[in-house]
Amino acid sequence: MDEYHVPVLLDESIHLLNIRPDGKYVDVTFGAGGHSGSILKELNAKGRLYAFDQDEDAVLNTIKDQRFTLIEANFRYLKRFLRLEGIKEVDGILADLGVSSHQLDFPERGFSYRFDTPLDMRMNIKSNISAADLLRTYSEEVLVEILSSFGEVRNSKSLARAIIKARKFADIKTTFEFNRLLDTEAIGPKQKYFSQVYQALRMEVNDEIGALKNLLTDGMEILKHGGRFAVITFHSIEDRVVKNFFKSGNFKGEIESDEFGNIYKPFLIVNKKVIVANSKEQKQNTRSRSAKLRVAEKI
Repeated sequence: MDEYHVPVLLDESIHLLNIRPDGKYVDVTFGAGGHSGSILKELNAKGRLYAFDQDEDAVLNTIKDQRFTLIEANFRYLKRFLRLEGIKEVDGILADLGVSSHQLDFPERGFSYRFDTPLDMRMNIKSNISAADLLRTYSEEVLVEILSSFGEVRNSKSLARAIIKARKFADIKTTFEFNRLLDTEAIGPKQKYFSQVYQALRMEVNDEIGALKNLLTDGMEILKHGGRFAVITFHSIEDRVVKNFFKSGNFKGEIESDEFGNIYKPFLIVNKKVIVANSKEQKQNTRSRSAKLRVAEKI
């Protein structure tokens, strides 16, 4: 199980969830069950844990425990699927965002530029569009927007033009075919450049920001007053979304007030300073080097 996916900021996130032994909790990114297993240790016989994962491979790691339920779905449908389980409110929610260790290390999934494999990147293999489909069909303007917004790729315009030019001769179907094109366009350190481009495609293929916004909105609705919402992010784009939402209850981060001047603030920020992995964890798990933990309590 540990080889499938190593949980990040495990102790810190479990501690800050402030788990009630008889409470109801949700781990929306089950993976190998590292976070879920730790939550279950804090629950008594009355406690309940619900976990989400859209990756079919993750189902193989399901935990056999009467207090545990694994829901095979995207966490963007959090409220809908919990209602089907008869759950209208919960005491805490935990999300470990981004791509899992398993998805990066399993070549056939097409998430990594390190392996020569079909350019896929779908977290849910039943989804309609892969990264190769995206490169084959998206317009130059849309490609520029994706590369700049989701990957912060500095030469997004020239790269988008290169993709359009290349596909006139042949579809880009594999990671190494795409890498050869990136070799001609790369600026700065190659590893960083490749990572930014692959991140941008992955986020678009899986609509990661859209799903995150749905999760945060649903989570705020079903979280009990005093309940906690813990989110681990891995890059500035998704971290900004979480930070703004926890701060203001909206994605612009703008504090709102009613006609009487009463400020609307749905959350109390638990950790004023974002939490990062210590040096020991960063040495043991390279994925943790970019991880940031934010925790908010519903007022």
